Amino acid sequence: MGGHIESLESEEGTRHLRRPLNPGGCFVFFLWMVLLTAVSWAQKQPDLTDMSLEELMKVEVDTVYGASKYEQKVTEAPASVSLVTADDIKKFGYRTMADILQSVPGFYTTYDRNYSYLGVRGFARPGDVNTRILLLVDGHRMNDSLAEQALIGTEFPVDVDLIERVEVIRGPSSSLYGTNAFFGVINVITKKGRDLNALEASTDAGSFNSYRGRLSYGTKRQNGLEMLFSGTYYDSAGQERLYFPEFDDPSTNNGIAVNCDGDRFEQFFTNLSYRDFSFQGVFSSRKKIVPTAPVGVIFNDPGTYTLDKRGYLNFGYEHVFKNRWKLVGRLSYDRYGYDGDWIYDYSTEDQPVRVINRDEARANWATGELKLSRKLGDKHQLIGGVEYRDNFHLAGKNYDVNPFFSYLDEQSRTSVWGLYVQDEYVITRHLTLNAGVRYDHYDTFGGTVHPRLGLIVVPRQQTAIKILYGGAFRAPNAYEFMYSGFGYKANPDLQPEGIKTVEVVLEHYLGKHYRFSTSGFYNRINGLINQEVDPADGLFVFRNSQDARATGMELEMEGKWKNGLQGQVSYSFQDSQIHQTGADLTNSPKHMAKLNLKVPLIRERLFAGLNLLYLSSRKTLAWNEIDGFVVPNLTLSTQKLLKGLDFSFSVYNFSNTRYGDPASDEYRQDIIWQDGRAFRVKLVYVLK
Repeated sequence: MGGHIESLESEEGTRHLRRPLNPGGCFVFFLWMVLLTAVSWAQKQPDLTDMSLEELMKVEVDTVYGASKYEQKVTEAPASVSLVTADDIKKFGYRTMADILQSVPGFYTTYDRNYSYLGVRGFARPGDVNTRILLLVDGHRMNDSLAEQALIGTEFPVDVDLIERVEVIRGPSSSLYGTNAFFGVINVITKKGRDLNALEASTDAGSFNSYRGRLSYGTKRQNGLEMLFSGTYYDSAGQERLYFPEFDDPSTNNGIAVNCDGDRFEQFFTNLSYRDFSFQGVFSSRKKIVPTAPVGVIFNDPGTYTLDKRGYLNFGYEHVFKNRWKLVGRLSYDRYGYDGDWIYDYSTEDQPVRVINRDEARANWATGELKLSRKLGDKHQLIGGVEYRDNFHLAGKNYDVNPFFSYLDEQSRTSVWGLYVQDEYVITRHLTLNAGVRYDHYDTFGGTVHPRLGLIVVPRQQTAIKILYGGAFRAPNAYEFMYSGFGYKANPDLQPEGIKTVEVVLEHYLGKHYRFSTSGFYNRINGLINQEVDPADGLFVFRNSQDARATGMELEMEGKWKNGLQGQVSYSFQDSQIHQTGADLTNSPKHMAKLNLKVPLIRERLFAGLNLLYLSSRKTLAWNEIDGFVVPNLTLSTQKLLKGLDFSFSVYNFSNTRYGDPASDEYRQDIIWQDGRAFRVKLVYVLK
């Protein structure tokens, strides 16, 4: 069944369908554009053999921290890496972490009008809450210890304006990070006090009565004390009227959900550092009204909502001893809280009954980590560490409020510890071996070991060939183990998922301005944990029910110029299948193409930022096919136009393309259709 959402702009419920662009034609046009751009760049490209060694050394190569837990050049990292900077976030008008990741080669997002979900290299399982990617903020694990989910939409707890850069590290990284580092690691590097060095106020307004305000202060004092404080508030009414044909019946308001799409959050952020010591505090609360009537709740009732609260306190210590050993310590306390009200109709022929079914989940955990590293001569960069996490309070409840009836009231405590070691061994000037391994022990299922090997060949200056092998795991989380609320049942026999990956990466810097990269990969996944419906009782349950495999390739070309002109084009191909049957995975596009272009209209004053996204067709759970689509976003932004004041204007999906995402088993809908054209106006004022 193929449902869709449409805006309604009249009381009579006139349905305005959006005419889509022709995806195939747009894709051909896009490839021609890539080809012409590459040819143009090649014609203007200086011959590197004619460049002096001094000129070659001036070629700028980006650095990354999260690939090896220390700063290194992207060309030396044992992974395929993409970076998104604060300047990208500003000039492309990114609003959420989901917007940021949507722009990265090989990544795509889906939205069910409650949460945002991340797909990586053709893999995005229905019911998965981003558990197969590890999300970090300044190295702090953001995946909670109850459902191990990574929040990336408006539920992401840090304002994107406070991000200095985002490191996207592809491939298994359990050898350093343990669970969740399955398809990759996303490390968000936040701004420090010195980056603001001022009082900064930001406000924006957009479509669907959406408003946001932020107040931040940052400074670095002469005594070395550095601090940043920030608070953000956001409120959106969402779509006033949404149409779902699956509910098109007089008893359900003819499929029209009215004022059921609201979204609101508050965020507070603190960064402090003094000499070797640092402190970071984060708290956020986000409430989302759910218009889609999942799991059989009453349609068109604004009382159905989810509330997520996420916070942590992180204390850090970093010191370099005289013998050049570097010690990094981290101690943190985390909390996650979830509440959901689900409105059900328990009416009988004699009496109408409207019942609130309430979900409650709480998780509190403490984490400690010690890491030692040292460069031994000119040959070895050694790193090793130990990490311990005590999930001392994991609790879940599900009950009807009135009349009271309890379906679930569980509490548990778990713990995990891990040991890891990695060595970067420079065999010759042109050859480096990166090898690492980690052992993790869970009190629920025992121990697991996962390695990573990377052979990095540098045949000439500014060129790197990486041959990578890695294994990773995703431990079944407490939610999958124990949740048995209304419509669900627990499965205590779950085992970890496993993945093994082989990847070859070529990265090449062309002169001072251009970078080219390509990669090919093969993934083999065992013991996938899937959310399924048990035909015996009709209840949702998690099981290790499938294996999968995926092959693919990614191409990317990037150019940067001093005047601010910057362009990036990419193409990704992935073929993901269920190993047992050979059937394509659902929600898995075979082709993706992206264009990110920043153009200075008035030098250092006015910029245009264009995002163009193409996704090919995808299968739904009902084996219907969603057509491919092209979505363009455009942002105009100022810089130094007026003293202390910056302005931006963004149009999202300015072609008003009609496109949708596959829904999970929880929905009557097979497809959740997305918003059309939307606007945002933003002002940022800096007071020195």
